[in-house]
Parts: sequence; structure tokens; C-alpha cells
Amino acid sequence: MAKDLTEVAVAPDTYHVSPEPMLLIADLHGALALCLHDEGRGVGGLLHLRFMGGTGRPSDVTDNTLSSVLVVLDKFKRAVLGNATRRDEVQARILAHALPPTDAGEPSASLVDLIQADLADGKIACGTQTTRRTEGVRVCFQPFEGRVWICGPNDLRSAGRAHNAVG
Repeated sequence: MAKDLTEVAVAPDTYHVSPEPMLLIADLHGALALCLHDEGRGVGGLLHLRFMGGTGRPSDVTDNTLSSVLVVLDKFKRAVLGNATRRDEVQARILAHALPPTDAGEPSASLVDLIQADLADGKIACGTQTTRRTEGVRVCFQPFEGRVWICGPNDLRSAGRAHNAVG
């Protein structure tokens, strides 16, 4: 049960990987969480990235964004997957938070698209969910089991007991 697990808050632009039963938490506001789980090795991790620009809206992927995100993403994937992983044993899920759309145009390629393309190149299927609202969301991930769910910032324990799994 989630209520008995050690909680680890994953700060923006960092990640945490563990083979142990624990609860990784990321508070998203204009950010995304990539939850990656290797069923064969029993290892999982959460990568918490802000949408660049600090506007809370998806921003265009620039060369600087591309290079810095790909470096962190590569380190994160190696930490979770190791060197020799069967890709059919890997589960990936991107949960993102952005402000509601405005009349201003959205970018043609966002950070979510970049990460999905990178995972697809590695033959890793990845589901995505973007929540668009003014208040942030909390992503909870159990890396040992690969369970992930979203809850409000103040109801972590009740969400864990309710088993509101999304992936």
C-alpha cells in the first residue's frame, strides 16, 4: 500500500531511480514527469522536467533545449534500463501539466514530443497525458511496481489508497 512507502520528492530538472519499494512524487506546474519502469529488472524512475520558458505553457523545442534535455534523458534511461534491457519489458508514461490554451499559437513540437520521439527511436512505447488547468497536479509513481497516478497536491495518501492508477 502506498501509505507505507517512503516518499521521495523529485525536484524539477532532476530524476530519481530506485529498485526499492518507495513512492516518487513530482509536483507539476508547467512541467512533465516521465515515469519509466523496467519490469525485467524491477527498477523504475521518475524524470521531472519543466517546460522551458517558465510560462506554464509548452514552448518550442530549441537547439539548447534539445541538447540539454537529451543529455539528462540519456542518463536517466541508462540509470533505469542499464545496458541490456528487453524493450518489451519496459513501460513508459509521460504525464504533463500545462496551463489552459490561449489564443496564442501552440508550438509545433513540444518537450513531450521530443521525449516521445527519443523513446520511439529506442523501441519503447510511451503513453502520454497532458492536464491543462491553472492549478498544478501531483504525480505519484511506485518505481518497483511501475504504478503511476495523478492526485491533487494535498491528497496524496487518499489517492494511494484509492488505487487511482492511470498506467
